[in-house]
Amino acid sequence: MKLTKSDTTLNEKDALQDMLDGEKALMNLYTTALYEGSGKNMRKNFAENLAAIAQDQYTLYQQMSSRGYYEAPPAKKDMIDKACDTFKKQQKELKKKSTGDAAGGKQ
Repeated sequence: MKLTKSDTTLNEKDALQDMLDGEKALMNLYTTALYEGSGKNMRKNFAENLAAIAQDQYTLYQQMSSRGYYEAPPAKKDMIDKACDTFKKQQKELKKKSTGDAAGGKQ
């Protein structure tokens, strides 16, 4: 079976989706490298690269959204409230642990 150019060429939507998926994968890799890295300069470079990739990802999202290729549904109030509650609980736990650790207590 012989493939033609039309068989191997991505349309605009698929090309943008492929680029967006690549940017998301890079963000995951840089995030992991950032929190696993121990060198100050290395962490700074990873943080800068992560910020640049995040901007590129957002630009691609905007391009796809403006063309009707990607629609992010609005968040429901109950989902937002649940996420806020979870964050507040985790924040309290972290404060409790850091206070206990600073006082010499074991958690």
